[in-house]
Amino acid sequence: MLAKVFSGATIGLDGILIDVEVDVANRGFPTFNLVGLPNKAVDEAKDRVRTAIVNVDFEMPDSRITVNLAPADIPKEGSSFDLPIAIGILAASGMIKKTLLNNSLFIGELSLEGKLRKVPGVISLVQTAKSKKIINIFLPLENAQEAALISGLNIYPVYDLIELIFHLNEEKLITSFPPIDIQSLKQEVVYEFDFSEVKGQEAAKRALEIAAAGMHNVHLKGVPGAGKTMLCRAFPSILPPMEKEEILEVTKIYSILGLINQGFILTRPFRSPHHTTSRIGLIGGGTNPLPGEISLAHRGVLFLDEFPEFPRFVLESLRQPLEDGIITISRAAGSLTFPCRFLLLAASNPCPCGYLGHPKRRCHCLPGTILKYHKRLSGPLLDRIDLHIDVPQVEEEKLIDSASAESSETIRQRIINARSRQQKRFINTRIKTNGEMTPKEIKKFCQLTSEATNLLKQAISRLSLSARSYFKIIKISQTIADFEDAEKIQVRFIAEALQYRAKEE
Repeated sequence: MLAKVFSGATIGLDGILIDVEVDVANRGFPTFNLVGLPNKAVDEAKDRVRTAIVNVDFEMPDSRITVNLAPADIPKEGSSFDLPIAIGILAASGMIKKTLLNNSLFIGELSLEGKLRKVPGVISLVQTAKSKKIINIFLPLENAQEAALISGLNIYPVYDLIELIFHLNEEKLITSFPPIDIQSLKQEVVYEFDFSEVKGQEAAKRALEIAAAGMHNVHLKGVPGAGKTMLCRAFPSILPPMEKEEILEVTKIYSILGLINQGFILTRPFRSPHHTTSRIGLIGGGTNPLPGEISLAHRGVLFLDEFPEFPRFVLESLRQPLEDGIITISRAAGSLTFPCRFLLLAASNPCPCGYLGHPKRRCHCLPGTILKYHKRLSGPLLDRIDLHIDVPQVEEEKLIDSASAESSETIRQRIINARSRQQKRFINTRIKTNGEMTPKEIKKFCQLTSEATNLLKQAISRLSLSARSYFKIIKISQTIADFEDAEKIQVRFIAEALQYRAKEE
């Protein structure tokens, strides 16, 4: 007999529907053939499925079994086909009813005792099922919360194979998992660092506040111990909460890599890779391309401490993603595109020893060594960073001052207000913040006073600003204007934005 079961596979971040066709023949020698471009993990499903069926006290058919994973020209990977293959064999053998199979999706890995284990990429597969009008989703219990983020479906969390067999035979039904309202999940987050704990550094705090409001990239440069790393570690505490669309985007990326523990990602990502990270580890790739750190930082922060210590060819690979917000990885088999709209936070020392320009400690680096150190960061890369901030040594008076600085919660509320103005401005567009504006949007949305325009013209000629720098100054100025709810960009907003440009070495 023939049975057909729906399952799914992921290519990049997208899910595709896979038809698991199972034929249990009445003639021929007993064999178990699995076709449709399965990889080793899929091919090993034959042993897992056979043992699981026997261990839940059902008989494995002693006949010729052929399983086809269609479409056959798409490579199949992973262990998520275990469950649909087992259900297909049982249905083709007449041990379970086929009534519910036509409108159901089955995904999950089987243990040898018949229990289901969690699998990656569930949210992508569930979204695909919904688009194909498949409304019943049978998956491992640990994946149920993630799948329940997608509304309008019947999510059935399955503990083991025998439980699912009873459900399909309508002997003992599984209770569906209730849909999850993302808004109800938002909770108070306890951050490791708070801006109130950072002594002094008011200028750097102001710059980071602007960066958080408009999603502008930042480069902090200063002597060791000035507080660069602590400022960056405290930065997530001032970021506004994610919206529903952003939660789904980020959760999908983490789901593909199997990095979800509680079913969803509610807080903005903060990724801090070590400077020995490879190029593939940073931007993604591999034989079967997977997202890298820049995609894991999507809608959040990528923090690169000891910025110049990263290999230059690794840093140069950031240039296009910083501009486009996506990364396309091309291989012989095809191209995959991953989202990577992140805020870059970079921290570096002024020289190899770190004490160039220190008021009390002497720098021991040779001029040639300092020049070589600075050349590790190319001009085009630095030009893509909006805010360049010098972080000086903290003064003794401020260091021992017991007075508490402004808290992250207070700063975050100002940023939320500024973001709300941006949302109203970009309500009919695909962008969310000022940092994402292209020259076309800048011309449409950013209005300058005549005095501000004159100052900007002078800056272009005197400071030799590139076209990219010119537009970045306008975007930063617009973010500053949003803090004050100003309709037009005024001259003092341009003046402040100009202070954040990169200084000549």
